[in-house]
Amino acid sequence: MDPDDIADLLRRVHTSTDEDLRRQFKRSLSFGDGLFDRWERASRLGFGENSSVYDSALVFEPVRVGHNTWIGPWTILDGSGGGVDIGDFCSISAGVQVYTHDTLRWALSGGEAQRTTGPVRIGDRCYIGPMSVVVAGVSIGDTSVVAANSVVLRDVPARTVVGGSPARRLGRVVGDGDSVGIEYD
Repeated sequence: MDPDDIADLLRRVHTSTDEDLRRQFKRSLSFGDGLFDRWERASRLGFGENSSVYDSALVFEPVRVGHNTWIGPWTILDGSGGGVDIGDFCSISAGVQVYTHDTLRWALSGGEAQRTTGPVRIGDRCYIGPMSVVVAGVSIGDTSVVAANSVVLRDVPARTVVGGSPARRLGRVVGDGDSVGIEYD
């Protein structure tokens, strides 16, 4: 098949898929995110039941995700330096980056120092806000919130709200079930 014919076919598929998404769900997505099923991808990656991950998300294994967890578009889950473990009922928002390694010391030492590595754990019922970064070795406790645009450099205790760059405590999660809420410091 001629490259121009392939490009034309792909444009028609994208247009048709986009029209269907706009009609059904009032949304327009990138080609891959609109074409490929998020739940099927999550299942292929071994994520828990009813979890989903957008096609635009980058996943470097090992990454374990529990059930009923949403991994948004344009995320990076880089488990290559020790593994990423994300619990049940989590929301990992658009653009979140989770790293299990960093090459700061390697770069500053001219390659003499090794990269830093460490697993990342995000507990059950956590919300990680858009464009946040979680660095190697960090553990985020159950029922915690990371505000948008935060850089998490230290462990976050359970039921804690953090935000900022670097992230610091902003409050706590109170209540359970339908009566859950946030109490700010």
